[in-house]
Amino acid sequence: MINPQSDAGHRRQTTVTGIVLIGLAILMALLMAPDAAGNATFRLSRPNDAWPVPNLVVPSGPFIYVIAAILAFLGVRQFMRGGARWALLSLGIGLAFAVGAFLVWATAGKAFSLTGMLQATMVRAVPIALGALAGVLSERVAVVNIAIEGMLLAGAFTGALVGSLAGGIGGLAAAIAVGGLFGFILAALVVTYRMDQIIAGVVINLFVLGLTSYVSSQVFSEYRHLNNAPVFRSVKIPILGDIPVIGPMFFNQNVFVYGALVMVAVSTYYLFYTRHGLRARAVGEHPRAADTLGINVYRTRYINVTVAGMVAGFGGAWFTLGSVGRFDEGMTGGRGFIGLAAMIFGRWHPVGALAAALVFGFADSLQQKLALLQTPIPSEFLAMAPYIATIIVVAGLVGRARAPAADGKPYVKE
Repeated sequence: MINPQSDAGHRRQTTVTGIVLIGLAILMALLMAPDAAGNATFRLSRPNDAWPVPNLVVPSGPFIYVIAAILAFLGVRQFMRGGARWALLSLGIGLAFAVGAFLVWATAGKAFSLTGMLQATMVRAVPIALGALAGVLSERVAVVNIAIEGMLLAGAFTGALVGSLAGGIGGLAAAIAVGGLFGFILAALVVTYRMDQIIAGVVINLFVLGLTSYVSSQVFSEYRHLNNAPVFRSVKIPILGDIPVIGPMFFNQNVFVYGALVMVAVSTYYLFYTRHGLRARAVGEHPRAADTLGINVYRTRYINVTVAGMVAGFGGAWFTLGSVGRFDEGMTGGRGFIGLAAMIFGRWHPVGALAAALVFGFADSLQQKLALLQTPIPSEFLAMAPYIATIIVVAGLVGRARAPAADGKPYVKE
């Protein structure tokens, strides 16, 4: 039996998608294409690359007109042959084309390194990917982890403080340990004491923000040697790092990028190909049935949430030990919340979360490149790019993503 409300919702979704795509096509054809003079040059190699690749030269105006025609076609097709699944696919493809056309418009008559931008995309995706992975590990056992932002911030602070005193390795280990500690505290609050999971996460976020802000303003300002940690440098993997375009992106990075890729692979194997992962997912879907089969629901949640905190602590250390070598107040900038959006967009799967984090990382690096290209767009709007991407992706592209059935619900053993 067809649900009239669902059918009306699908029609509304296809109509809105068609309007958005046609609107983008008109915007490009009337405003962007006439203003795009000259060619856009994208450098695909760097001076010292072993296997140089010729630059990609794109005629700006004709390219944008072609993209506008494609978007118009996709929009018209929505009105002629709609469908919820095709609407999401069309919107995703259309937005990708629109971003490409926008990049060509911004680069018209200029040149910039596409390889460098992709490398920066991977780097900036790391804290978001690790925050999303922490969310996946928590919510797969039905614990909503709003505290990811606080765990990232605690990892960044600890990495800077301990790294300044004991070196980079010591700072990294301490950041992971502190993240795990806050993961354990969250587990204790929501599993043992059955505190509301959202409130528990907010409490941890506010506590970490207040503590780190106080120490940063009162202690680090006077004892600067406590906030001067070493930074992990990039390590190039032989041969793989010389692959054009993707080599620098994946194989010429620091320990945080490699660690994130390894953690995503290990988490995927753990959740979907091991007995313990099956038990964790069972706890997230139907904890009472899992308890009946002899699975310790409390212990499983404690372990997963604590490990999630350790992952977030590792991600937080990226801000200091993997980037600038010092801690600044509130330096995570909401990346934990963007990580939650990446988790939802990735449909609670580690690989999907990484892919979503790359989208947000691309938006983050894009706003920096556009600032270097001196586009007429105000810098304040460019700084909004990662957050605008978050809203668009979660509101327009996620569709009917289904969380684990018991997500956010406390379990009481009878």
